[in-house]
Amino acid sequence: MCAEKAEPNQTNPGNDDSGSPLALKGRVAMISDIHANLEALQTVLADIERRGVTRVICLGDIIGYGPNPTECLDLVMKRCELALMGNHDFAVLFEPTSFNASAEAAAFWTRRQFEDEQDAAVRRTRWEYLGNLKIRERLGDSLFVHASPRRPINEYIFADDVITAPTKMVQIFERIDRKCFVGHTHVPGVFTDEPDFYPPADLDGEYEFNEREKCIINPGSVGQPRDKDPRASYCIVDEDGVEFVRLDYDIQSVIDKVKNVVELSDFLGTRLLEGR
Repeated sequence: MCAEKAEPNQTNPGNDDSGSPLALKGRVAMISDIHANLEALQTVLADIERRGVTRVICLGDIIGYGPNPTECLDLVMKRCELALMGNHDFAVLFEPTSFNASAEAAAFWTRRQFEDEQDAAVRRTRWEYLGNLKIRERLGDSLFVHASPRRPINEYIFADDVITAPTKMVQIFERIDRKCFVGHTHVPGVFTDEPDFYPPADLDGEYEFNEREKCIINPGSVGQPRDKDPRASYCIVDEDGVEFVRLDYDIQSVIDKVKNVVELSDFLGTRLLEGR
């Protein structure tokens, strides 16, 4: 690990941070899994600004896979009041474990982009930001993690877990008070403690919070959707509920950039056309 890199911030990871200056009040844009896709991120941030939403939270995986890791990190540092540690962010800081060959190669290439920055101050700022990403945050009755409340960096919560792994879902819901926001699967939707899963299409794009059920919200992926819809995905949250948003962006530009980087598999670009 490069000497300039900071250790990830995992202090008091389970504490309730209700005393934090942050609070989940008003309208907040929730983004996740950008994966160094600058075109998608710029499109999403422009839409957030157009809607008059000033607060943005990122649920992790800012980098990895895509061709613009430093530019995406710089935008997140500038625009997000909170960002969490994803498994690809962690892999670039340390080592990619349990990654397939293309993801591993992308992680090592991404690391070199940060290491090769000529401006020492910029280089240090980026490493320190990555190293200080929290693995979880709790604001009032809302928990924020990249993956799951049990294993916040790398446990997947899949839609079919409500059928195939009910015990897992019970254990996960035991770890939240009322609401939890996660990314990692790149699939948007709402889990409830019945348990059940509702994709945005089943909800007409909106979910209303209620006192009768706990919920886990996944905003989907900004930069690499995997629900067979290639459009960038994010959501807007307020005190009443969640609105899911999908946006077209210039996918071909990202594909062309990926093809121009020898270390990145062409599949990391072409998969974007199919939303997988």
